[in-house]
Amino acid sequence: MKTIIKRSILDYLKNPVLWIGLIIIVASMYQCLSSYLQIHYIKQNEQITQNDVALEDADVMDGYIPTSDDKERRREWEDTIKETLMDTSKNGFGFSRQEADHVMKEIQNMDVKTASEFLESQYGYYNAIYAYEDLEIHKGTAEEINHYIERKLSEHSFSWYFAKKFTDFAGLHMAFFATVLLSFLFIQDTRKNTYELLHTKPVTAIQYICGKVISGFISMLGVLVILNVIFFMLCLKTSLESGFPVTPIDFCVNSLIYIVPNLLMICCVYTITAVIFKNPLPAAPILFLHIIYSNMLTMKNDIYYMRPFSIMVRFPGRFFETHAAKMSNINQIILVISSVILVCISVTIWKRRRVH
Repeated sequence: MKTIIKRSILDYLKNPVLWIGLIIIVASMYQCLSSYLQIHYIKQNEQITQNDVALEDADVMDGYIPTSDDKERRREWEDTIKETLMDTSKNGFGFSRQEADHVMKEIQNMDVKTASEFLESQYGYYNAIYAYEDLEIHKGTAEEINHYIERKLSEHSFSWYFAKKFTDFAGLHMAFFATVLLSFLFIQDTRKNTYELLHTKPVTAIQYICGKVISGFISMLGVLVILNVIFFMLCLKTSLESGFPVTPIDFCVNSLIYIVPNLLMICCVYTITAVIFKNPLPAAPILFLHIIYSNMLTMKNDIYYMRPFSIMVRFPGRFFETHAAKMSNINQIILVISSVILVCISVTIWKRRRVH
């Protein structure tokens, strides 16, 4: 088994796709994560950077923070509704002040959802609920932003939040990268002459299958380790410059729970595909489609849920509000169990095709 593992890993190290892909992943992930490395306490007389971004994408580094006061949010929402009702342009309703005041009294004791449905049915106001959602965040003052950052960092370290976003994008990139790179794992072994020769060698099915799975898994794990080191160093740099707390283990824990099982599953899918079809390539389009499936979270009652057997864990939410989608931990356990089952099936099939 050691010989198989060593040979496969050396083949990967000689493969230019590995190194080119690694460079592309690092560059792409830095582009995705660099904005979070700009988060810092606002200094006295410092101008707040409020970037021109879509409101649903705005975050603390853009000068926006969540609106924590529900009463204030409701008051601003009602003011917005009233202004729209009194607006005389084509986007407004042209109500008089008295008419607008009457409408506001009607919805005063209703919750937002009921009030929005009432406005839609009675007055044709179709965007009331979206106006309330837009007020989920607001442009913060320097004091508000600093207080918000301080409050969040008292709950968790900066690296705890950054590791979540790192894991989000690393899981996405590694899923695609593993799907491409692991297709090389069995390419040479499934050629007709080589495949038949392997079945005559004095190597057991367990040794061969486990050796190939372990070598492919270790190769992907090496890439993941490199990404962890690079982006932890960037996180550490930001933490030291801004005075944020940092915990090195955050990156390791998140990668171990939310990325490693996915890589193992992808490796095992290629293994059983290569054993059944004597060619690993049929697994590639299936895995690409499965990645797209995994990226499409479901939402119930404003809570994101993972789809069953997803090979990629997403972390929705703004930087300091980020969290893994529900059911992710259970899904990761299922992936590990499924990977073991696929290896056992692959070993059984290999044994049956062995030439004695």
